Amino acid sequence: MNKLQSDEALTRVTLDASRRNVPIEIVPREKVSSLEEAADALGISASALLKTLVIKKSDDTFVFALIPGGRKLDWAKLRTVIGVNKLSLPPSDIAWDVTHYEPGTITPFGSHTVLPVYIDATVFDEPVPEHIGLGSGDRTHGLLVRAKDLVSGFDAKIVDISTPE
Repeated sequence: MNKLQSDEALTRVTLDASRRNVPIEIVPREKVSSLEEAADALGISASALLKTLVIKKSDDTFVFALIPGGRKLDWAKLRTVIGVNKLSLPPSDIAWDVTHYEPGTITPFGSHTVLPVYIDATVFDEPVPEHIGLGSGDRTHGLLVRAKDLVSGFDAKIVDISTPE
């Protein structure tokens, strides 16, 4: 991603958060190679850093599934929650078409396509972190947001959709 694309991604994220009335903090950081490094760079625990997965439904529509670090998507649980028999992770070029973000940077904020958001319920296990981290659309920045603001800004559904890794 070149600098112009990076600026565009961060601008889309910031404008969408503002439009949704969701306070966010964009945090510059070095490029990272692991979940733990990304969490450390944001000053949060790995379990407070959410992976934003683009999930394809059998009718060729998509949803976002947000899963905390240290956990993995439970496909059967998500199929039950959504009420479908088949889900899949699309190839990275399809995820790009849907979001206009590269894998590893995907965030619901500023996504090219507005999608329903499903957040794993373990995010809200006590003690609930003050901030959770997300991708920012850019590899050299992270995003911090309060979990309750993320839910209200996207009218997200809090659901049991993960298991420990």
